[in-house]
Amino acid sequence: MEFGDCIKFASENPIAWIATVEKDQPRVRAFGMWFADETGFYFQTATIKEIVAQLQTNPKVEFAFYQPDDMTGTMLRVSGEVEFLDDLKLKEKVIKDRPFLKELGMTPQDERLIIFRVAKGEAHFWNWESNLMPKDIIKFG
Repeated sequence: MEFGDCIKFASENPIAWIATVEKDQPRVRAFGMWFADETGFYFQTATIKEIVAQLQTNPKVEFAFYQPDDMTGTMLRVSGEVEFLDDLKLKEKVIKDRPFLKELGMTPQDERLIIFRVAKGEAHFWNWESNLMPKDIIKFG
């Protein structure tokens, strides 16, 4: 498997379960990935969300995408460090791509609008067939 396989899988299954840490307590939540490409996995959120402070304190993150099937399905697990991006062109794109943000009163200049990505890390796929095999780690970035 290659990083392109990760991009394809995440794009086809964009709901990720993201794990962060707050003090010594793990926190997990479902999150809609904005997009993935050769530069990483991109997400958008708002400053009101607790995930922002958690990632500012500890930028290490792991997230998993899941595709069900008749048996146990396939999972893609990704780990790395978050980069916060303050890029007006990206913020304009996210407002265009996600109209609900505009409905919430956000603009590209809105300080509440947060974009982050994981551009470097490692990933691996899991399914029932690979359950007891060593992980095939895919490094990216």
